[in-house]
Amino acid sequence: MRNQNVAETVAALRSLEQALLDPAIRRDRAQVGALLADDFIEFGSSGRVWNRQQIIELLSLEAPRKIVIRKFECRKIAEGVVLATYRAEERKPEIGPLTSSLRSSLWVNEDGKWLMQFHQGTPIIA
Repeated sequence: MRNQNVAETVAALRSLEQALLDPAIRRDRAQVGALLADDFIEFGSSGRVWNRQQIIELLSLEAPRKIVIRKFECRKIAEGVVLATYRAEERKPEIGPLTSSLRSSLWVNEDGKWLMQFHQGTPIIA
């Protein structure tokens, strides 16, 4: 990827990751489904493994949350395949203090459209 393409890809993927953290989008099955590859899989921070349909259903029922992305980075794995990594921060009212997790997503470009194929969240325990 050329520098301009790198910057454009990083901006595009950050925007897509941010969209998937937006409560309005998370609760919309069609919008989430449009961002996930057919063979999507997630290793959740709970230790559970979710497939595409399970995660679409789970997110549609989730209470709104405010999650902030920090330290967003991308690494090209192969042509049309990018690993995005970042730190997600959230203040849960029932817990009080800030909670953080490390997140990674594998994005694939299919016919000019980025789709998330894999996602993992790992809680940071201080």
